[in-house]
Amino acid sequence: MKTLKEKVILVTGASRGIGASIAHKLAAAGAKVIVNYAGGKEAAEQTVNEIRQQGGDAIALQADVSNSEAVKALFDASIEQYGRIDVLVNNAGIMITKLLKDTTDEDFARQFDVNVKGTFNTMREAATRLADNGSIINFSTSVNRIMLPAYSTYVATKAAVEQLTRVFSKEVGSRGINVNSISPGPTNTELFTNGKPQEVIDRLASLSAFNRIGEPEDIARVVSFLAGDDAKWITAQNIGVNGGMA
Repeated sequence: MKTLKEKVILVTGASRGIGASIAHKLAAAGAKVIVNYAGGKEAAEQTVNEIRQQGGDAIALQADVSNSEAVKALFDASIEQYGRIDVLVNNAGIMITKLLKDTTDEDFARQFDVNVKGTFNTMREAATRLADNGSIINFSTSVNRIMLPAYSTYVATKAAVEQLTRVFSKEVGSRGINVNSISPGPTNTELFTNGKPQEVIDRLASLSAFNRIGEPEDIARVVSFLAGDDAKWITAQNIGVNGGMA
């Protein structure tokens, strides 16, 4: 497998959880990593410091991806630092779990602003500013495959991301850019486990072939592959990273 050495990779929402694991994995493979964060400056700087202590190259840049001007500034600062961006990983996202009848206008708008508009904003910049022969990896969810009460708005945002991915792949393919999405299943992060009783986590773990929930490293390995040159013939695909979750 060709390495990621010297590729410049922007990972949104990378201060902690899956995003931080992805940043570590890519940096360990030789990539230069931009650790984007919205509000977790301390956590983002800790992730960068850990990468540097391990001999990697990373910087932390703040931007709320739901704000188009902030995204333009994020691309500006990234390119100023490293000269280009080769890979975009759209990991930033939020999950608000409420029954549809209890979902407020603010809940609905916030999830679509971050999960859909955030992905749209970064891809719109990438359309002209990502390096030729680059790669884009967006995040959907395996929850799209099952009908879990209280997840309706969340899965609606991720279904939109999958369709943006498919169509955008045809718009940038002429520049050699491949665009895919991945769909993690339940993963052992604060975002997923906070507030969930152990019996709920165990029930969701039982949906996988391995009777466990995923770990951030499981997701990071697949992102690392899709970011590399050996995945260039894969585009417009959504890949389940979920241990065989139904």
